[in-house]
Order: sequence, then C-alpha cells, then structure tokens
Amino acid sequence: MAGEAGEPTGPRSAVEKLSEAVGERTKALGSALQEAHRQRRLLLVIVCLALLLDNMLYMVIVPIVPDFVAAMGSSGHHQGAPQHLQQQPPASAANRSDGGGWPSNASKPLLRPRYPADNDDIKIGVLFASKAILQLLVNPLSGTFIDRVGYAIPLFIGLSVMFLSTVIFAFAENYGTLFAARSLQGLGSAFADTSGIALIADKYTEESERNRALGIALAFISFGSLVAPPFGGILYHFAGKRVPFLVLACISLLDGLLLLLAIKPFSDRSRDNMPVGTPIHRLMIDPYIAVVAGALTTCNIPLAFLEPTISNWMLKTMGANEWEMGLTWLPAFFPHVLGVYVTVKLADKYPHLQWFYGALGMAIIGASSCMVPACRNFGQLMVPLCGICFGIALVDTALLPTLAFLVDVRHVSVYGSVYAIADISYCVAYALGPIVAGEIVHSFGFVQLNLGMGLANVLYAPVLLALKNICQMKPSHSERNILLDEGPKGLYDTIKMEERQRKGRNLHPVGGMEENSVDSYHRDLRGPSEEDSSDYEYT
Repeated sequence: MAGEAGEPTGPRSAVEKLSEAVGERTKALGSALQEAHRQRRLLLVIVCLALLLDNMLYMVIVPIVPDFVAAMGSSGHHQGAPQHLQQQPPASAANRSDGGGWPSNASKPLLRPRYPADNDDIKIGVLFASKAILQLLVNPLSGTFIDRVGYAIPLFIGLSVMFLSTVIFAFAENYGTLFAARSLQGLGSAFADTSGIALIADKYTEESERNRALGIALAFISFGSLVAPPFGGILYHFAGKRVPFLVLACISLLDGLLLLLAIKPFSDRSRDNMPVGTPIHRLMIDPYIAVVAGALTTCNIPLAFLEPTISNWMLKTMGANEWEMGLTWLPAFFPHVLGVYVTVKLADKYPHLQWFYGALGMAIIGASSCMVPACRNFGQLMVPLCGICFGIALVDTALLPTLAFLVDVRHVSVYGSVYAIADISYCVAYALGPIVAGEIVHSFGFVQLNLGMGLANVLYAPVLLALKNICQMKPSHSERNILLDEGPKGLYDTIKMEERQRKGRNLHPVGGMEENSVDSYHRDLRGPSEEDSSDYEYT
C-alpha cells in the first residue's frame, strides 16, 4: 500500500525538480542577457538577421515573379482566345500543372528570370519598385516614430510586418496579391532597417566598435542581396514557389522571438531618460548630412540600374547561358566583404579619413561602370562588377558611421531620423532602377547608361571633400552627456555611466587622478562651457 501510495509522488517530484531546473536555467539565461556586453552582441545578431531577411526578400523574387507574370499573361490570353484556338494549347501552357497559373518544374527557370513579353515589363518593373517606393514614403514617419519610442519596438513591428508579407507571398495566386505583399514588405523594411541600423549606432558608441558593427551589418546586407536569386531559383525549381518564402518566414519569426527574449521591447523603459531627437526635416537641411545622403544614392545607382538590365544585355552581347546570368552578381559578394574589412581596418587607424575612403569608393565605382560595356565574356564582366561592389562597400562602410558621427557632433545623439534619411537615399536608387533603367536602355542604349552612371560617381567624389573638416572634429558636450552627468536614472544610463567611469580611470594616470577628477567634477557642475556649447570642436 505504501508503495502504491508513493508511486504518484515519484513522477510528481521528478516533474517538480525538472521545472525548478528549467526555471533556474531561464533565470540564469535572462540575467546573462541583461549584461550589457552580451546583450549588445545578441542585438547585433538580431539586427543582422533582420537585414539579411529583408534583402533576401527583396531579391528572392527575381527568378520567380517574371515566370509567374508570363504564365498569368499566357493564361489570360488563352481565356480570351477563340474556342478553336483554346482546344490546342501550346506545349508551354500544357506543362503547367501546379495550379493557380504557376508553371510545372519542367518549365521553371533555375536561376535567371524568364524574359516576359514587352507588355509585361511594366508590370514587373512596378512590382519590383513598389517595395522601395512605399519604403521611401514611410521612412520620414518611421524615423520620427523611432526617435520617440526607441529602437526595439519599431524593430519588432518591422519583423512582424515582414513575416506577414512573406506568408502572403507564399500563398499569392494573382498579380494584385503579389503587389500588396511587395508593398507590405516596404512598410516593414521602413521600420526594421532604420531601427536596426540606428540600434547598432546607439549601442556601439565608440567609433571603432561602431565601424566594426556596421561593417558586419553591411556584410549581411550584401550576402542577402547576392545569394537570394540563386537561393530562390533553386528552391523554386525543385520544391515549388512556396518553399523559398516559407523558409524566410520562419527566419523572420525566429528573429522576432529572439528580440522578445533579448530585450522585451514592450517593457523596456530605458528610452524614458533619453533626450528628444532632432526633427528629420532639420537633419535633411544639414549640408553635411545632405552630402552623405547624396553619395549613398549615387553610389548605389549602378547596382540598382544594372540588376534589371544586365541579364538581357549578356544574352544579346555574349550569348550567356542560364547559369552565367543567374550567378552574375554572386562572385561580387567576396570583394564586397573585402571592401568592408579594409575600410573598417583603415578607419581604426585613420578615422579622420572617412571622407577619403568614400571618395575613393565612388571613383572605383565610376571607373568600373564605364568598363562594363567593353566586356565580351563572363570572365571579363566579373572584373567591373566586383569593382562596383568593392566601391559600394567602401562608400557604405565609411559613410554610414559618419552619419551617426554627424548627429553626435552637430545635433542630439538619437539616430532614428538620420538613418531614415540613409534608407531614403537607398530607396531613391532602388525605386528608380526597375522602372527607369529599362527605358534608358531602350531610348539611349546600354553603353550610354553605364557611361552616365560612371560619370555621375566620378563627378560626385570630390563633393565628399566637404566632409574633410567635419571628420576631424570631436563630439561636443551633447544633451545626452548632460543627462548622464545628472546621475543614472535607468539601466541604460547606469551602463553608460559605468562605461564613462571606466574610461576615465583608464585614461588618467594614478598621480593625476585626484586633480583630474576634481577638475572634471567642477566642470560637470558648471555644465557645458563656452567651448562645449558650440556645435562642434576641432581636435
């Protein structure tokens, strides 16, 4: 009887012990995640995954959508045809067996998009550009929203919207649904991309660490953009059109859950003690920020305009096969990563030359763009394309941290609006590319398109000389520092205060510790001096 009475208690005690162990592990994990250093790294991983996902979504439809639009147009044509023509469908139409107008595996392109009829070009161009257009329109609002509520909540909103748009892509069966899903992705990107980059700039306050973290993020952006077309084409060919989007939806869901676990965005109150950011319209009229934004737009125009036009030019000029057209941009990933690495290393040693790295990158982009029409085979073409991506890496890696630096030295150190401006700069290029590039090639020619893009980059490079003096400045006694001098009021400010105290102990020698600390104390009591109250100082 005692054994029978004790049988239920054995399993119950085991379950209780297991639950206690799981609870202890969860508490230990939660406390570990609250450590500033580990949380920073985890947030960098979350942001990099979000940027990877967004750029893969942007490019994964390249081998899929043209095939679908062509099939849809063919289906509509046969429905309106006379009955005697409908009785004998062409072989390509007979091969469609997936339902909803999607072709069977036998007729699917593996890597490159099928070239549609001329009247379908406009549909495809508008579909590709709709994401960037909506993102361009929403960014001014999202930047202001990010400045007011912080970075975590907009990042979670962006990931949720991208998850929804990816699921819609997976189950879309007509052009209108695809257009809605593509536009919805632009809405999510306006929140996720801007808040993610701004979050990195906010967490990594040291210039060298910020350059390194933003360089890692740019590497993920490049990887997502260049690997997505082969990824989408192969999965579409062998597994069907839903699989690529469902895989990306799972990544988005995982990233959102990781964000909730890491910082609990809806219960985070560290934003309450932070200053109010500079309005986005004031940042837009800052001449230095305008120079950087113009450089980001100009340097990305060759990539945005070549992506929708180069495959057709390769087919006509060099008789390229499907694999060559599908893998056109994939080798350029490696020089892009090399450019990020070189720029980060140079910025660590010579941080005052950021403007020069950007100008050098634009000169390389210009020269490479002019070389593209002279290529006559796939091997020759890889050289200028790799040069374009290497130059873009130099410009982006040098100028994205410069935007945060400009806000630090000239405005308030809140980064949502300034990186919304950067996102607008990218969107201008990628909104015009799918719509305008084809028309330019048709009206003027592929050679003239490349020469114009190359000339624009070469002519803009000297404009970055305007940043030469600003890159030699150091941050002023900004509003954030004044708030932190008043004493920490939350977890974020406590961490910042501890970092400043550690830096002070490391910088001051032991003999001069007392004198320097007293001077610093009196200086903090006086508040910002006349020198500190200016917008910036020269080192």
